[in-house]
Amino acid sequence: MLPSTPLPLFPHRRELLPEDKLFFDELFRELQPRISELTFAGLYLFRDAHSYRVSSLAESVIISGAGYDGAPYLLPPLGGDRLESARILLAQGWEIYGADEPLTEALTLNQEVTARDDRDNWDYLYLRSDLAELPGNRYHKKKNRVAYFTKRHDFTLEKYNDLYRDGCLALLERWRKVHDRLGSSSLPAETAATAEALTVAKELGLEGVVVLVGGEVRAFALGEKLNGSTALCHFEKGDPFLDGISQLVNQEFSRRLFNDCDVINREQDLGEPNLRQAKLSYHPVELIRKYRLHSA
Repeated sequence: MLPSTPLPLFPHRRELLPEDKLFFDELFRELQPRISELTFAGLYLFRDAHSYRVSSLAESVIISGAGYDGAPYLLPPLGGDRLESARILLAQGWEIYGADEPLTEALTLNQEVTARDDRDNWDYLYLRSDLAELPGNRYHKKKNRVAYFTKRHDFTLEKYNDLYRDGCLALLERWRKVHDRLGSSSLPAETAATAEALTVAKELGLEGVVVLVGGEVRAFALGEKLNGSTALCHFEKGDPFLDGISQLVNQEFSRRLFNDCDVINREQDLGEPNLRQAKLSYHPVELIRKYRLHSA
């Protein structure tokens, strides 16, 4: 399949368009990616935050972007001869961000490329059954937090749909105001992407759960399938003043959705200490390494 609006030849680039979804969905089905950036929804929702642009080179799809600090990069080439496309781009002085271990090993084999391990952007991978069931003593504290919430609040759980959009957006704004005091550089982009995801979830193929307390949305989570065996949780927000609700929405997302998947990718921690501690506390079965590549 070709995109309805042709991809220009790199270094010429164009913006991501909503109608690109079918093209990228087919591309990712063939590629079966493991890193969290590689879904159309993820690219489209952060298209402004990371200045994503698309083009083609040697039958590969090239996605350019920029970090939160404005530094430009390219995501790993998609489709075609990925190694040859990557070599061409690296020789031109580009940085490739988000390279997985197989691509990194192939390109560094003859010392033609240098690789920097990018720990802040490693993805966290969990067994879905662990997050859904919280088994054994190592999840004892998580179960206690869920129990604390459920014993104190009259709540209902629903799958996300447009009926809950305004309630989720109101919660997101309250969440933003609390977290704005932490001074995270990624907060404005994350908030904007989450708000758009709630608005166009159906069009992007996102699924989610909401927690209602007294009929009001107090937590939600949205995600999609990353590959044939992996679900991806893009966004999870809970009322910061309701103890245990974050653990509950995490559990219900894992229990109610994507039951044909064995594992859940919960994305990176961006080097934020509290977020890293929280993600590690759920005992990931794997941390998916990502590398930044440069010409040697």
